[in-house]
Amino acid sequence: MKGCVDEYSECSVDEIAEKYIEGTPEVGTVGVHVDDTNRLQRTPEVITGSNNEDSTLTEETVHYDVRFDAIAPTSAHDAASQDVIRLIINVEAQTAFNPGYPLTKRAIYYCSRMVSAQHGPIFKKSEYGKIRKVYSIWVCTKPSDEFQNTLTRYSICPEQLIGNATEKSENYDLMSVVTICLGKPDSENYTGILKFLDVLLSSSRAATEKKKILEEEFGVAMSEELESEVLTMCNLSQGVRAEGREEGRKEGISIGEIGMLVQLVRDGDLKPERAAEKAKMTAEEFKKVMEKTSNQEV
Repeated sequence: MKGCVDEYSECSVDEIAEKYIEGTPEVGTVGVHVDDTNRLQRTPEVITGSNNEDSTLTEETVHYDVRFDAIAPTSAHDAASQDVIRLIINVEAQTAFNPGYPLTKRAIYYCSRMVSAQHGPIFKKSEYGKIRKVYSIWVCTKPSDEFQNTLTRYSICPEQLIGNATEKSENYDLMSVVTICLGKPDSENYTGILKFLDVLLSSSRAATEKKKILEEEFGVAMSEELESEVLTMCNLSQGVRAEGREEGRKEGISIGEIGMLVQLVRDGDLKPERAAEKAKMTAEEFKKVMEKTSNQEV
């Protein structure tokens, strides 16, 4: 959020985590239906009207990896106002950078769906002033060479064709797509959020190395819980690699991602069926991966 969402660029990471995220981010567990006929089916766990799954009666379901609401920082003067700016932020992990269509178009589609899905839960009839700004942030682990170690934001901005009329940015700047394209350590721009995410998501670095870099270079205080999670993620990744599973490599799915999916299932944040789908495996194949990595940890 600090590196990709303009509204938080001046905030510290701790400040963002403690003050501006509303509720607990949902990870692929809550669904909502866009159609009016399905709105009554919304579950009570929905975070202020936002959900991780978007579907209609005529389209197949669209799942969001992570989706949550956040409050934008305001000045002391604005804080007293009723017009508090709220954002809906979606984060996606993408291994296939060229899946047969432009990834940016898919990201813009996700933003459009997040805007239109606000009709009902957030605004009714012609209350368009209540529409919240949306961000869709894509972490691309295997981008094309020319995109490696790049951070790009696509937003709506005005173009003065005749005259100099000025509209408030909050009335048109309603969606932004951000692509975080990771790359090799010896490449240009390998620093900041690009290095942070590459180290965190690496399936080849040892847990001790990750811990050292995150603490010394990024000031991440390794609590006992966080250190345990990093170690578990590394062990899972190494366990899957040791099995040499062909399923873990097909269609661009990385070993590290398989390990993270296993951990999400174990934590209760992701259903096994959904994890198997994201891993491009059958439910039975994914179950075997979970069993094998569990045995190796013991």
